[in-house]
Amino acid sequence: MIKEAKFVISNTDYKKCPPADKPEFAFIGRSNVGKSSLINMLTERKNLAKTSGKPGKTQLINHFIIDESWFLVDLPGYGYAKTSKTNRAAWSKMIEQYLINRENLQLVFVLIDSRLEPQKIDLEFINWLGKNSIPLALAFTKTDKQTRNKTERSIALFRNALLKTWEETPLIFSTSAETAAGREDLLSYILDIVN
Repeated sequence: MIKEAKFVISNTDYKKCPPADKPEFAFIGRSNVGKSSLINMLTERKNLAKTSGKPGKTQLINHFIIDESWFLVDLPGYGYAKTSKTNRAAWSKMIEQYLINRENLQLVFVLIDSRLEPQKIDLEFINWLGKNSIPLALAFTKTDKQTRNKTERSIALFRNALLKTWEETPLIFSTSAETAAGREDLLSYILDIVN
């Protein structure tokens, strides 16, 4: 499905991102949600996005070009990261500026750890995207770490939490970087938009 995936550039400012001439899909989630692992699984490249056991490894807006036809963007995680408040505030501003101003951004995939109860920080971030009319989909990660029933229960709880503020929930994908579960569904969805 993906023939070529190349790193293009890392930035702290959306104004320095590559020309906005191709559809762009951004991936974001709480620190340590498995974002880089998911990107590597989608592109079938082991080290395309840098992974780390330490939360807060991604600190820049990282652009990758896929098959010369669309951009995949790895954004810094939100929430916990061993860094100063000043740094966190700067990241926050950088991410918000990018999300609001990047005109070729088609969709933001918000990654959610499937093993956890709904987290306030995830719900707040998704509500912020909604208020700013930024299109999004949810990708639940690490589904290989528990039974299917537990994953389905987590997704149902999350959906119910969202329905307190949303009329209908965004599209939901269930993924695992270990088993490549959800890869085809997610990529087909992206490619439908690209085409």
